[in-house]
Amino acid sequence: MSEAEKSNELVQEYQLDATTEKVWRAISIAEYREAWLPNAVLAEAEPVDCEPGKSIRYRLRDDAPPYLKSDVTFLIAPDDAGGTRLTIVHRLADLHLQAANDENGPLMLAA
Repeated sequence: MSEAEKSNELVQEYQLDATTEKVWRAISIAEYREAWLPNAVLAEAEPVDCEPGKSIRYRLRDDAPPYLKSDVTFLIAPDDAGGTRLTIVHRLADLHLQAANDENGPLMLAA
């Protein structure tokens, strides 16, 4: 992974007192996920990638210009205490921003 990719990434790790099965249901079943990650912030309601019981990735889209897209990946693994280690990786997907003028040609002012 390049330095540019790392600078566009936020990683959070949590130790949860819930089983991996319970955490998986909370992040993968739309009715449960909707309570804390609503469809309105998702670019697509369906996951972009999924490895059942281990990881799931959603595509998000900002609701304000420049409408950047990002990916949020949830990784789960059992811990030694019978709980779950949840890792959330939020990565900016749009690394190439468009020019503000959108290259629509010259702008001329009338005198």
